[in-house]
Amino acid sequence: MRASAGPRRVPERFAPAAVLGILLAGGASPAAAGSHGIAMHGSPKYGAGFEHFDYVRPDAPKGGELRRALTGAFDSLNPFIVKGVRAYGGHLAFETLMRRAWDEPFSLYGLVAESIEAPDDRSSVTFALRPEARFHDGSPITADDVVFSWETLKEQGRPNHRLYYRQVRRIERPDARSVRFVFEGESPDRELPMIMGLMPILSRSYFEAVAFEETTLEPLLGSGPYRIERVEPGRSVVYRRDPDYWGRDLPVNRGQYNFDRIRFDYYRDADVMMEAFKAGEYDFRNEASAARLAAGYDFPAAADGRVKVERLAHGRPSGMRALVFNTRREIFADRTVRHALAHAFDFEWINRALLHGAYVRTRSIFDNSELASRGAPEGGELALLEPFRDRLPPELFDTAYRPPGAGSGVRPNLRRARRLLAGAGWSVQGGALRRDSDGLAMAFEILLVLPGDEKIALAFARNLERLGVAARVRTVDAAQYQNRRNTYDFDMLIYHWGMSLSPGNEQAFYWGTAAAGQEGARNYPGVRSPVVDALIGRMTHVRGREAFVDTVRAMDRVLLWGHYFVPLHHRNEDYVAYWDKLGRPEVTPLYGVVVETWWEDPVKAAALRR
Repeated sequence: MRASAGPRRVPERFAPAAVLGILLAGGASPAAAGSHGIAMHGSPKYGAGFEHFDYVRPDAPKGGELRRALTGAFDSLNPFIVKGVRAYGGHLAFETLMRRAWDEPFSLYGLVAESIEAPDDRSSVTFALRPEARFHDGSPITADDVVFSWETLKEQGRPNHRLYYRQVRRIERPDARSVRFVFEGESPDRELPMIMGLMPILSRSYFEAVAFEETTLEPLLGSGPYRIERVEPGRSVVYRRDPDYWGRDLPVNRGQYNFDRIRFDYYRDADVMMEAFKAGEYDFRNEASAARLAAGYDFPAAADGRVKVERLAHGRPSGMRALVFNTRREIFADRTVRHALAHAFDFEWINRALLHGAYVRTRSIFDNSELASRGAPEGGELALLEPFRDRLPPELFDTAYRPPGAGSGVRPNLRRARRLLAGAGWSVQGGALRRDSDGLAMAFEILLVLPGDEKIALAFARNLERLGVAARVRTVDAAQYQNRRNTYDFDMLIYHWGMSLSPGNEQAFYWGTAAAGQEGARNYPGVRSPVVDALIGRMTHVRGREAFVDTVRAMDRVLLWGHYFVPLHHRNEDYVAYWDKLGRPEVTPLYGVVVETWWEDPVKAAALRR
């Protein structure tokens, strides 16, 4: 989510005040006031009278069923707490005050709230609720429900909710249908009105009798376009479109949520899941496997056109999929050691031999976008980094970042790794890499949850073995993986941080010092950098897109040169496969495929059933 604003102070948990003071500056950016929508920078794309988003078909037919599949399992229908493994699809049953448009970097439009008002400095935000907004039991959504949602999520919700919502100093109710949030600080985070607009709305009366903080397989009361119709614990969950959904005619919903039912089936194994798709057991898949794209779609239904396979370009950042060092572990505390070990990852061989040459090496957290750092820092980005020169690696200032080992071949890379390790005080003793000072062995576990990642991890482990490193690969079930990840009980894992075109507060959750010690946060490497904290603080306060881009690039560069992870690979297109009963809009938005805008073609669906 996103970005923003000028000379400002940030709460200490996000950036040390003295450091942040060096960074905060920027130009003006208009803010929405008493408006149907709000943009992080500038003005929203869609005017007050808009009828629908450009990436939908407003008259899309309603009806039919969309069947989807996931690997793993679930044991809870409560999507708001860390405890348990939640079932997918909560966004179908629960609503927020505003809805995001996927063809803009970061803009919101009224959903439960019919309008939003924020002063230019965004020190507060006021939402006016729609009188017609209703929960599924018919009760109205009131200002009391909004206040309850904030209080509950702030104290008992997921760590990101607690992190964000505690920046509210007080809450006011100007009238029965309005709620005003007043934020902390003389110049608060300019993204906060957007974050509050995306707050899930819970029913106060419902949770008087239901324990919010517990896992459950009983559907919770929501207000969205779908309700949970049926649950088979751990195996499937079915959502049914609510024919009485209060918001079905809103501009933000028109042309979306077209299926009468949406079903999610869970499979333990990705190969079994693929076989189920071939057999017509589900309808749509995002294809992430290059091997399956190369050889897995030669079955009869794909050959005769009953199954479509398409490449759809998008404009979203790649994010960072990587082998992640847990720097809380003593063996990974030294940046030079991490840098050395990363040289054992031979992307060129892996891409050629295992991935059918279908990927490009990821070189930035924001690859495929203007936010990616490139070349050596200059201009505004360099000016941001200069005050921290004594805290940053010298090469950051004059060398373009390349993932260690990129394009050099594994033998010269391993030779370089040995030199770096020797300089850091590590040598091979009795066939094992050990620290010279105390004999500590370089041995660790690579934790996985997807069997498809095993080949990549094993290839890395084989090269590490040539350095004297004992790296073992272990694949566990989804519940164990999530629990170990939440508690940082791992040495190394493969993880993917998704990114938007308007990064902001969530970056503190990913890379901030406070998050490094908070269970359930996503700072899996354990980054504790005052420079990163300061740049995140500026990111959410600076005004103007140019100054914002400089800030994001600077943070990107600092994280990359910290060698907290070994970047893997990505593609700049979505590959989708679907049975030819589905229709989709002609326009694919900036962020890629939005399945909620698709529909079932009744004629084609009938033909497939024959």
